[in-house]
Amino acid sequence: MTIRIDSRHLYLQVIDRLKDDIAKGVFQEKEKLPSEFELAKSLGVSRATLREALRLLEEENVIVRRHGVGTFVNPKPLFTSGIEHLTSVSSMIRSAGMEPGTIYLSSSKSFPSEKDIERFQCEKDEQVISIERVRTANGEPVVYCVDKVPSKYLPSDFLRRQEGSIFAAIEETGNIRVTHAVAFIDPSGFHAVASPILECKPETALLVLTQLHYDDNDQVVLFSKNYFKADKFSFHVVRKRV
Repeated sequence: MTIRIDSRHLYLQVIDRLKDDIAKGVFQEKEKLPSEFELAKSLGVSRATLREALRLLEEENVIVRRHGVGTFVNPKPLFTSGIEHLTSVSSMIRSAGMEPGTIYLSSSKSFPSEKDIERFQCEKDEQVISIERVRTANGEPVVYCVDKVPSKYLPSDFLRRQEGSIFAAIEETGNIRVTHAVAFIDPSGFHAVASPILECKPETALLVLTQLHYDDNDQVVLFSKNYFKADKFSFHVVRKRV
C-alpha cells in the first residue's frame, strides 16, 4: 500500500509511515529494514524521497545506517528527560524501573588548567578535584562522567568517599546551593575513551552533555562532561512562545 494520501511532502509521509510501522512492530528493534529498492517500491515513492526520509530518521536516532551492511531500527531509549530540569542520572534510571549504580574510575586533586581558571574564576594556586565515574543501570554501563570542582567547594574528606552525589557534597555545608546550569548537547561517534568504557559497538553513537553548574551568585561551582549512550537516552526541551 502506498502513502500518497495527503498533501504534505512525500518524505514527511514516509517518516510517519516508518515510525508507525516501527511502533506497531512491523519492524522490530535492531531489525534490518528492506533494501532501499524494496522499501521505495512498497511505499510508492522514489529512492531519492526515501533517502531523504531515512536521513532525517537517522538524525532522530530512530534508525542507524551501517555502510555496506544495511539500515537497522535503533532500540527505543530507556531513559528520557526534559533537559530544562536539573534531573540526576540516578533519577532517570529509577524512573525507568531500573537500579542505578556507580563505578568510580579515578579521583584526583591538581592545580587548575587555564580553562579551569577561566570557567571557575579561580586562582592558579587553588586546587581542583577531578572525578571520573561510570553510571550503570542494572549493572550495565550507560553514562561515562567527567566532573571538575574547585576543592574549596567540597568536604575535606571527599576524595576518600566512594559514593554519594557530587551535588549533595557541594551543598553539604549549607553555604552553596546549585541553582541552574548551562548545557550543551553534541552528537558524537566512536570516542576513544568513552566508547570502550561504555562497551559500545563501533556504530553506537554518543550524546555528549557538557554542563556548567552555577550557584545563586552566578558562580560556576561544577563542570560536567557526560557521555550518554544514544541508544539508551533521549533528551527533550519544552519551548514556550514569547
